[in-house]
Amino acid sequence: MAQPSAAAGVLGGLGKLTELRQRLVFVFLALVVYRLGTYIPVPGVNPDEMVKLMQSQPGIVQMFNLFSGGALERLSVFALNVFPYITASIIVQLMGQIYPPWQALKKEGESGRRKLTQYSRIGTVFLAVVQAAGISTALQGQLGASGGLYITGPAFVINAVIALTAGTMFLMWLGEQITERGVGNGISLLIFAGIVSSLPSGVIATFTAVADGIVFPVLVLIVVVVLTTMFVVFMERGQRRITVNYARRQGGRSAYMNQASHLPLKINMAGVIPAIFASSLIMFPAMLTTWFGSSQQAGWLQTLTQALSPGEPLHMVLFSVLIIGFAFFYTALVFNSQETADNLKKSGALVPGIRPGKATAEYIDGVLTRLTLIGALYLVAVCLLPEIMTTFVQSPVPFGGTSLLIVVVVVMDFIAQIQAHLMSHQYEGLLKKANLKGGPRGGFARG
Repeated sequence: MAQPSAAAGVLGGLGKLTELRQRLVFVFLALVVYRLGTYIPVPGVNPDEMVKLMQSQPGIVQMFNLFSGGALERLSVFALNVFPYITASIIVQLMGQIYPPWQALKKEGESGRRKLTQYSRIGTVFLAVVQAAGISTALQGQLGASGGLYITGPAFVINAVIALTAGTMFLMWLGEQITERGVGNGISLLIFAGIVSSLPSGVIATFTAVADGIVFPVLVLIVVVVLTTMFVVFMERGQRRITVNYARRQGGRSAYMNQASHLPLKINMAGVIPAIFASSLIMFPAMLTTWFGSSQQAGWLQTLTQALSPGEPLHMVLFSVLIIGFAFFYTALVFNSQETADNLKKSGALVPGIRPGKATAEYIDGVLTRLTLIGALYLVAVCLLPEIMTTFVQSPVPFGGTSLLIVVVVVMDFIAQIQAHLMSHQYEGLLKKANLKGGPRGGFARG
């Protein structure tokens, strides 16, 4: 009877965490709104004809449809998902590194960050309009002749551009609200929800394949998924700890002798961002190439479409280069070696055998460069190798390493943030108890 009572105590304690419960409820309701929106079609489109068209498209379009949670297949108002926002954020961050006025904005703190965020939103509108115009124009050539559009001509293009742009802006706002009022990164959670929404159909396809006697490829797929998940968890938790010694310090009547600590550097500091950035930059142009090449019967576009399909050498090379480049770029954004070295010097800390200041910054930068290279190669392996293996064994169930990486990393980050909320609540409770117990006994309380 002790175990049920302990479990009840834990649940009761969780029930008292009003703020965390409200945040989790907000995330759940926001994801429900997102999933409902993926079923609202763009005006003037026949959903049945759109589904038939999507079933005849190559893998790159299917991958985009997977990331959008099936919204592209139904051409809903959320068909573009948050990818215009991601692309705009990439451009703004790149310009923030090379454009002097925006470099100055980055140094202004919170006010500068708000201006750069506003630029990202303006860029999102522009990219969403361009991409929506491209999709609507391509679909007129695909669905117009077969009667898949109730509205044709400029009226359909205008309706589609307005609906798709509004959907993208709403998702951008919803992602920001999840980040601010919920738990975890809102944009990552929206992509996560889109990928996970296809999980039931994947499970059904797996059981169907087993029932049809296709056992060996399915077993290989399951083994690859499990091993890849374990590898992702292992690498995401991997760290390189740099030993840091603190000099002797005088505190009151006692002196503190040399103390040793560690500066932890993650193997993959960029997380899942490089994979998302690379996917957003390579999927949409390939998708437009697919539709325009099929509608216009242009030979060179069809050749380019085939070369950009998953599993093709050109796609693999471009995807790998983008992942490695974004891994180094984003790591440089989130970690400043010179600033870290300056902070260590100010606190009286030093790395054994390394002089404080510039030498320490160069040493940390060298270690971080090697770690980032290992992390980038790990991301490339996780994103590409499972797809190659499942293609090699001809598995009847599609499986993408990029989608699995996003799901695992987002879940790990979500759990970590929940644990952080729980830990902060425990500290707040301890502080309140300490104040209540120490208040009446303290001299200030009586004086």
